[in-house]
Amino acid sequence: MPISAADVIAPAFHHTKEQLLRPFRFTQWMRLALVGILAGETSSFNGCNFNYPLNSRHHAASHFLGGPWPAQLTDHPARFLAALAAALLGALALLLLFTYISSVMRFILFDSIVARECHIRQGWARRKRPGFHLFTWWILLMLLTFAALLVFVGIPAASAGFLGWFANPRDHVLGLVLGGILLLLLFLVIVAVMALIQVMTKDFVVPQMALEDISAMEGSRRLWLWLKHDKAGYAGYIGMKIVLAIGAGMALGIVSFIVLLALLIPIGGVGIVAVLAAKAAGWTWTWYNIALAVVAGSIVLAILIFVFSWIAVPVIVFFPAYSIYFFAPRYAQLAALLWPQPSAPMPPG
Repeated sequence: MPISAADVIAPAFHHTKEQLLRPFRFTQWMRLALVGILAGETSSFNGCNFNYPLNSRHHAASHFLGGPWPAQLTDHPARFLAALAAALLGALALLLLFTYISSVMRFILFDSIVARECHIRQGWARRKRPGFHLFTWWILLMLLTFAALLVFVGIPAASAGFLGWFANPRDHVLGLVLGGILLLLLFLVIVAVMALIQVMTKDFVVPQMALEDISAMEGSRRLWLWLKHDKAGYAGYIGMKIVLAIGAGMALGIVSFIVLLALLIPIGGVGIVAVLAAKAAGWTWTWYNIALAVVAGSIVLAILIFVFSWIAVPVIVFFPAYSIYFFAPRYAQLAALLWPQPSAPMPPG
């Protein structure tokens, strides 16, 4: 019989303890940390903002180095626009690349929790096809989100600007206030709905795709039918997961803040020495120096993210285990994989 969301907490905790600590294997811990980063699992519960130390370092560098931006940017606007367009295209390409990697890693994380073993290379070779199907599903959801925001938020805001409300705000105070509140509510509703779809896809559609080789659309259609017959159960799951995510985020935020303070002492010291040395050498912002700063900042960011993910490995394992143990009594194929039944004894003779 399906069990409630609260009853699944204990089995998920037990599974996490068994997989990570009995026995403790450093290589498995590192693999799960890497898979958790690339699968996007840490974004579901982290309460730590890595931008603060990096932004502080960036402002410090600007203060110590000083000097204008490269003359190639200020004296040649066309070149600047071309560089900006290239940067945007590069960012879009990276977004698509990491979305695909995240899609495949989501299946590898599912396999790692069920089998209690993380094998990235074998999992990648085996899960590329369903990962691509999930990738196309995420792209479709992104496009739908942008379209919804454009229709329900962008077009009304553009219409208000076309009517001159922003040019003469004092004459349209009531309309701007009420319209702003309405647009904000619509924005929050769209974001909440898309976030809910994302969570339900990761937790309940991915297992179907992994075990039956079906599309995300078919898995979502099945899930919708199950939701209609068990509204209270799935609603309780979402509510309990929000509570658990808040608690996990607070605990990890405290631990990560302490670790970040310990890491920022050597990192900040090296950064200050580098900035002072660059200032003494008379460096200015050139293309080479900008590229060097970007590479250094990317390395620091990668180190911080990986350290945080290593700390968050217990939570990276717990939340997929929590969804699996909740979904298994409602999905026969997953239940058979999680709790295999002993085979019947052979008759004599």
